[in-house]
Amino acid sequence: MKVNIHHILLLTIALGFAACKKDNFEEPSSKLTGRVLYNNEEIGLQYNEVPLELYQPGFGKTGAINATFAQDGSYSALLFNGNYKLIIPGSNGPFRWRQNASGGRDTLNVAVNGAQTLDLQVEPYYMVRNATFTATGMTLAATFRVDQIITGADAKAIDQVVVYVNKTQFVSGADNIASTSIAGADITNPASMSLSVTIPAMTPAQNYVFARVGVRISGVEDMIFSPLQKIQL
Repeated sequence: MKVNIHHILLLTIALGFAACKKDNFEEPSSKLTGRVLYNNEEIGLQYNEVPLELYQPGFGKTGAINATFAQDGSYSALLFNGNYKLIIPGSNGPFRWRQNASGGRDTLNVAVNGAQTLDLQVEPYYMVRNATFTATGMTLAATFRVDQIITGADAKAIDQVVVYVNKTQFVSGADNIASTSIAGADITNPASMSLSVTIPAMTPAQNYVFARVGVRISGVEDMIFSPLQKIQL
């Protein structure tokens, strides 16, 4: 019985040391932040929909460290110091990412050492520019232009342009209280566009809304958006 108790005590002590070692495991503390940009212009995205992956080769971890972009195209990731490979995987994002020799998406080498900022330059298919929202009563009028950036053989058509309105700062196809749209085939002058949407009654009532213009691109899953705006009613 004494032998068994001795073994149990040794096992308990060993487990205690293992638990302490686990509790004292160093957490990542280097913060990598940045934005996805086109010539230093904000790329508006749907919140938490476009992924970003980081890999640390040779560190024993083969899987990706995952992050996503915010609405304004910003991102952040807590990492250990070291060398990483960064990629926006697959065909994600309403833009063209850097390519490798075979035409696939390439990785970007990133050396992390403490807090640092790394902006990611991309080439979007379209940009929504000069968006202005005007409220008259409960009608919201939007004026804007849609500029085609990628032309030639890699160009893609506009599938739809949408104005989204929401009570909160999260504004997209998944988060809205009202929207209005026009099909790409019905657009006659993308350099001068206007759409109007009726804002429904809100409970509880509030005297402001948030709005963005989004462009859905043919063959591209993710929409591109104008910067978020708050409109007083």
